[in-house]
Amino acid sequence: MDPAKTHRRRWVILALLGMSLLVVGLDSLIISLALPSVQTDLDATVGQLQWMIDAYTLLFGGLVMFAGGLGDRFGRRRTLLLGLTLFLAASLGAALSSTAEMLIACRAGMGVGGALIMPSTLAIIKHVFPAEEQKRAIFIWSTIGALGTPLGPIVGGILLDRFWWGSIFWINVPVIAVILVAAAALIPESRHEDHPGLDVVGAALSVAGFGCLIFGVIEAPEHGWGAPRTITLLVLGAVLLVAFVTWESRARGPMLNMSLMRVPAFGGPAAVILVQTFVMGGTVFIITQYLQFVQGHGPMEAGLRMLAILAMVLAAPLIKLTERLGLWAGLALGLAVVAAAQLVISTAGAEDEIQILVGLGLLGLGLGLNLPTSTNSILDATPEHQSGAGSAVVDSAAQLGTAMGIAVVGSILTTTYADSLATPPGLPDAAAEQARDSVGGAHAVAAHLGDGGARLVDAANQAFTDGMGAATLTGAGVALAGAVLVLVGLSRRTPAPAVPEPPATTTAPALDPAPDR
Repeated sequence: MDPAKTHRRRWVILALLGMSLLVVGLDSLIISLALPSVQTDLDATVGQLQWMIDAYTLLFGGLVMFAGGLGDRFGRRRTLLLGLTLFLAASLGAALSSTAEMLIACRAGMGVGGALIMPSTLAIIKHVFPAEEQKRAIFIWSTIGALGTPLGPIVGGILLDRFWWGSIFWINVPVIAVILVAAAALIPESRHEDHPGLDVVGAALSVAGFGCLIFGVIEAPEHGWGAPRTITLLVLGAVLLVAFVTWESRARGPMLNMSLMRVPAFGGPAAVILVQTFVMGGTVFIITQYLQFVQGHGPMEAGLRMLAILAMVLAAPLIKLTERLGLWAGLALGLAVVAAAQLVISTAGAEDEIQILVGLGLLGLGLGLNLPTSTNSILDATPEHQSGAGSAVVDSAAQLGTAMGIAVVGSILTTTYADSLATPPGLPDAAAEQARDSVGGAHAVAAHLGDGGARLVDAANQAFTDGMGAATLTGAGVALAGAVLVLVGLSRRTPAPAVPEPPATTTAPALDPAPDR
């Protein structure tokens, strides 16, 4: 163990970083439960309600790469504290919002804060933990990160059952305040002391590229994947990201050394994270609706059942097995388990809740096998002086994968559902359109139909499970394709040499090398 890379309070620091990550994850979708109340209180339009969700995702995903570079340049602790401060202020503003526009702006501010927090947490883990403990620390980090989405409905449901919608933001204030004070006192600073300066062009290209790409993915389900608006955003995002890679390859002081992309142990695991979060995002999107509408559970009850994904903790003793298999075979095994989870879910019917939970548990197991291993591989391949940017690659892949999973899988679910639903004869056109729009809409229409409502509910539930089957089969195909790519493509490549550290790189000597107490 290298004492220069060990901090005696590293496990306390990990707890603070994990809590920061958990708060960021909770707030990604927690507002969705409060939208009916928000719409009534703030007189918000449907478009404004959508932006209350999307503003967070768009700013978060678009800025995370830039935020990682800021941490390398100005200090990862400083960037984390800035992100926490902004997240706290934006949460307070959201809770006190009196207009829809104010709430959207505050949600955007929370997204910016989250983008500053996420890569900083992972870069700090690399700085304060020795190599032999990093895998364990990253496994804990990954598990806490995966908790955010299923815990959102639980926390939101509890708060909304007892308080008004602003409580889902108020809860952040004391939690983040405690984290902020403790982080300022305990976390050491680290940065690239001889950083050549902020890469302004690279930063602008990364923000614009990721922003357009994620915005296009978010907008696709509403406007259509073939709509000019969607195609323009996706193509523009891809072009800007290609320009970013080209610029970074030639810049004297790049945010991220692009030669890392030729290192299989860096680019391969990043692709695996993209695939797995694609499947996870789509699956969570589907099953939360299945549990609430098809099974009739409330938000809190549905959230508790979503905790089946915590089967990922069972992967901890199996990681040694995947290490014996080797990086590529281990990652392929994890993707195969994810594909199996999708196949289990795809055959479930409206009464097969246990089967759904088994599939969710298998998904968690696959994530537990791969996410820590992929993240650790990326960090191992990243030079110390660019650990913030390397961490941002993990976060960017996860954000893009989740957004794409929700958009693509959601589109398949919605299309199949609408095509499969047989509405009762004589139903007014407006009511029929509402029923075909979503399973929730069908249940709302059925509540006004008396005895005929039961037939519409049964038809809607069956149509939803048809759509769920088609969507999760798509997820299984994506996971299996990823497994084949890992085994056939990446495992046969000769690993490129590691990117060397520049001689001038140092880190701030703000560590306490004393042993654990």
